[in-house]
Amino acid sequence: MDDLTFSDFTTGEKLRVATLTARIAKRGLADDGTDRVDTSDLKRRIERIERDALRRKHGK
Repeated sequence: MDDLTFSDFTTGEKLRVATLTARIAKRGLADDGTDRVDTSDLKRRIERIERDALRRKHGK
């Protein structure tokens, strides 16, 4: 995102992002080469966490 760094996240957010990233990787490993594995739901959750952290950083 904008000027967001990893230190801008709370500990809970860091854990959630790490967990969601691991789930994306797990789904990617389950793919049999057809690229039919959908990870958009997990990516949207990560983006929402990033937006919340950015909003908190800028005090909005």
